[in-house]
Amino acid sequence: MNENQGDRTDGDGTGEPGTLRTDGDGIRGTAAGTAPVPLSVLDLVTVGQGRTASQALRTGVEIARLAELRGFHRYWVAEHHSMPGVASSSPAVLLAHIAAHTDRIRLGSGGVMLPNHAPLVIAEQFGTLEAMAPGRIDLGLGRAPGTGGATAAALRRSDRLNEGADDFPQQLSELIRFLDDDFPDGHPYARIHAVPGPVQATAPGGVQSAHRPPVWLLGSSGFSARLAGTLGLPFAFAHHFSARNTIPALDLYRSSFRPSAVLDAPYALIGVSALAADEEAEARGQVLTGALSMVRLRTGRPGLIPSPEEAAAYGFSPMEREFVDGWLADVIHGTADEVRTRLDDLAKRTGADELMITANAHGGEARLRSYELIADAYGLPGAA
Repeated sequence: MNENQGDRTDGDGTGEPGTLRTDGDGIRGTAAGTAPVPLSVLDLVTVGQGRTASQALRTGVEIARLAELRGFHRYWVAEHHSMPGVASSSPAVLLAHIAAHTDRIRLGSGGVMLPNHAPLVIAEQFGTLEAMAPGRIDLGLGRAPGTGGATAAALRRSDRLNEGADDFPQQLSELIRFLDDDFPDGHPYARIHAVPGPVQATAPGGVQSAHRPPVWLLGSSGFSARLAGTLGLPFAFAHHFSARNTIPALDLYRSSFRPSAVLDAPYALIGVSALAADEEAEARGQVLTGALSMVRLRTGRPGLIPSPEEAAAYGFSPMEREFVDGWLADVIHGTADEVRTRLDDLAKRTGADELMITANAHGGEARLRSYELIADAYGLPGAA
């Protein structure tokens, strides 16, 4: 089957996800300029010290519009909670705002942490987004909480956190059936419909697009890699914080892959932390702010993203310095040419079908400049 086929074929009521209706051509991107693969953007909507969430959200709009102008394939945001330095706790709300300020670029979640939500709610939210921006919405799903245990318990109103992760395949199956409106007869949810959605086409006089957001599975280990391959879904791997697991996870995804109506061959993107600046020292100063932010997060002191001046003056302990050195080894940074060379090498080493770049820095100006420089280095369209 090719990507443009879309009807489900399994109707046996087993609850296993089968073939899916999707827009197909939105999954596989086309490399622009001299880029080895399509380039995309993952935006954590970071909030720096001295900045407000409103400013961070406005920067998110600017980055999305720049990405659209310069030929990046998609713009995703990720669900995080109880983290003062990240303003993307509500992906669906944020994506609706971004959709109103863009026209062509694909928008999606990288991702929604499904165990935090009822599948019907996510089907409704992303059905609404698809109605707002037809053919432009991706639904990326993860099984981690996107936060600490206490916050996850507050989100889920339960302290049985492992149960949510263990039930992920069942939750995924339920979500897909809500998106496709095809629970079998006799199922408790057979008469429940996610709206907007396919049910509107069955109402008298109803007209509804057969397309709906393609589902992606996200992961930083082998679990989602294997599940995505088994189901024939596209896969996004978090190389930016699990670099050592990247190639094993991609190999597992490819070896597990079974063709579906969504994809006839594997398609994997990897998230990459990369920041370009006009001078190498400037880039180093910017990425050090992210490293200090991670030190504080890992030691139970999450906060706003520190300024480059604070990060440069911070007295790292030997243990913290060891962590920072390891962290920065996986962050691509430098001049535009240096960043391009390392991105090319990463694409070649991993065989990734797409690179999704996240540029974490204190201020929005540095992040915008980084995406502009990377676009220029690859000769992407839309240069001033």
